[in-house]
Amino acid sequence: MKQETIALKRRDGSVMRAELFLPDSVAHPAPAVVIIFDVFGMTADLNRIAKRFAENGYAAIIPNLYDHPGLKFLCVVSAVRSSMRGSGREFEDIDLARGYLTGRAEVDAQRIAITGFCLGGGFAILLAARGGYKVSAPFYGEVPKEIEALRGSCPVIASYGERDAPRLVEAGKRLESFLTTLQIPHDVKFYAQAGHSFMNRNTGFLAERVSPHLPMHARYDHESSEDSWRRIFAFFEQHLNGAG
Repeated sequence: MKQETIALKRRDGSVMRAELFLPDSVAHPAPAVVIIFDVFGMTADLNRIAKRFAENGYAAIIPNLYDHPGLKFLCVVSAVRSSMRGSGREFEDIDLARGYLTGRAEVDAQRIAITGFCLGGGFAILLAARGGYKVSAPFYGEVPKEIEALRGSCPVIASYGERDAPRLVEAGKRLESFLTTLQIPHDVKFYAQAGHSFMNRNTGFLAERVSPHLPMHARYDHESSEDSWRRIFAFFEQHLNGAG
């Protein structure tokens, strides 16, 4: 596996950094995944997740959506607002990262997926319906209230923890209902023992000492995480790689 830190130039001339991961010994252009982080931003844990994709034959890119001038807190606020209204600079940054992937000789531009966690999961759900991705794999993400926002979505594999905050559990149920009504191929699973962030091994005082005791019960859950990986690779094989 090869890892690169790259600099992507925005239309306004500013630069966004991103982490690129390429699988070893790819005989043919590889499928790829755009990874959108949670509210904590660029963490070592995101690298772990990207490496897992690369080890299984997928190129992966993590765009740093917080790579803007000013305080990180303001970048977080901007990203949350953009995800809620469905537009904003973060969508442009994600598209920039996706566009970079399509220009890499190691990547099959026709086989690109998107995944995201919490904040990133919300972006992945919205972008599923906007073209450019063959599969979306959101984790515990917010879901639009109106079904029309998801019309035309690519196949979706989503994961939620039943011990998460009630509004996110309801969001997952709404997602499953909308996708069923729209007849979009999907796999939405709820993990009884898991809360929020069960896929992420976030560190620090807030993530380790505070979040697990909040109503979201945010903490890593190995069993739920490993089952999610199994489902993702099976779903990708069918809907991204065309083996189904």
